[in-house]
Amino acid sequence: MSDVERLESRLGGEREGSTSTVKRVALAAFVGSTVEWYDFFLYGTAAALVFGDLFFPDANPTVGTLAAFATFGVGFLFRPLGGAFFGHFGDRVGRKAMLVITLLLMGSATVAIGLLPTYKDVGLLAPILLVLLRAIQGFSVGGEWAGGSLMTIEYAPPERRGFYGAWPQVGPSAGSLLATGAFAAFNTLPEDQFNAWGWRVPFLLSAVVVIVGLIIRMRLAESPVFKEAKKHDVPTEKPFITAFRDHKRPIFLIMGMRLAINTTFYVATVFALSYGDDQLGIPKGQLLAGVLITSALGFVTKPIYGHISDSIGRRPIYGLGSLTGALFAFPFFLMLESKAFVLILLGMFLVINISHDLNDAIESSFFCESFDTEVRYTGAAMGHQLGGAITGFTPLIAGALSAAAGDAWWPVAAYMVVACLISAACVYASRETLARKLLPTPDRSESRTGEPMRAREVVAS
Repeated sequence: MSDVERLESRLGGEREGSTSTVKRVALAAFVGSTVEWYDFFLYGTAAALVFGDLFFPDANPTVGTLAAFATFGVGFLFRPLGGAFFGHFGDRVGRKAMLVITLLLMGSATVAIGLLPTYKDVGLLAPILLVLLRAIQGFSVGGEWAGGSLMTIEYAPPERRGFYGAWPQVGPSAGSLLATGAFAAFNTLPEDQFNAWGWRVPFLLSAVVVIVGLIIRMRLAESPVFKEAKKHDVPTEKPFITAFRDHKRPIFLIMGMRLAINTTFYVATVFALSYGDDQLGIPKGQLLAGVLITSALGFVTKPIYGHISDSIGRRPIYGLGSLTGALFAFPFFLMLESKAFVLILLGMFLVINISHDLNDAIESSFFCESFDTEVRYTGAAMGHQLGGAITGFTPLIAGALSAAAGDAWWPVAAYMVVACLISAACVYASRETLARKLLPTPDRSESRTGEPMRAREVVAS
């Protein structure tokens, strides 16, 4: 029996002996991801509905909304920095510690946003503080996604990595559901009360869910794959340099694949909330209800898509999501323009629960399987977050395109099509990862020279 088979047998036995452990890890990743993305989406919803008036009151409504969307995008600029920082320590020290730190950072920044003075209170200092806290949010999210995904994927049975890997991806749906629900509840207040204090409560409530997430994550054990790697001195001293030296191709392909996910989601939610309210006169309640329903459906669609990917592979699922995103772009806006709630909901379902969720469901498995153990955290985080940085200004770009065309929606739809087709091309250029083993394999030729042994990932034939 080879070394790989022995390792696979031993760790496989540990997994089989405690299926509940895998489920507990998946739950921890899901809850933590929910907390992180509740905080992140809360900001996006507030940027679309209230931040323009409270933090940029001297601008006309369109400019104020664009300024609020710009602060939304700032978080994405700091995500690659978070990915590099937490990726370094995640590959050197371990996955678990990074999950706790990112959760604390994100929760603290979100609660602080709920306590911020507005422009009327302190003038220019208000938007400056808002941007600073948004940067901290982005920095922490940059390390959160990879850590939660890796823990789940490295614990999961090889034949079910797609299914279990979908659960961290359900976290964003749950976070969006909670964030939108919180705003929908307080949006029923009179406008003056909502602007005075109602918008703050959802941010302050973040403290509760952060505590729950911390309790769950503190009880987790370190990833068995990472522990095995430590036994063989696999962790490299410079994960960032090693990742970009030896794994440039998957990093840049993942960057391109991320275009479809963020573009479809943020156009269908953040931009659509603002455009539907300001330009089409659709009641905010209807738009928020559409986001709520599609977010809830993500609990069903993503695990199903992840399960299917365990049978047919990651590439077909991801490619289909990107292509349907391009296909549904123009129909989505036609349905939005109808102002009929049933058609608005159908449009959101097509863009979010089909095109977006097909991609999002298998991000954890597809992206994490693309890297060796020694750089898996860094490589997955950098590809994911660099792609996020490119598309983080989607609401701002969409708003600017619409304004330049006289508040028309067709340039935004065209933007969606281009982004999704780029992602589809990157999927086509990528390699299937379904059969890849994640266990570190000692390189004996290196160990005989006295150098530290590296992880050499292998693909099952």
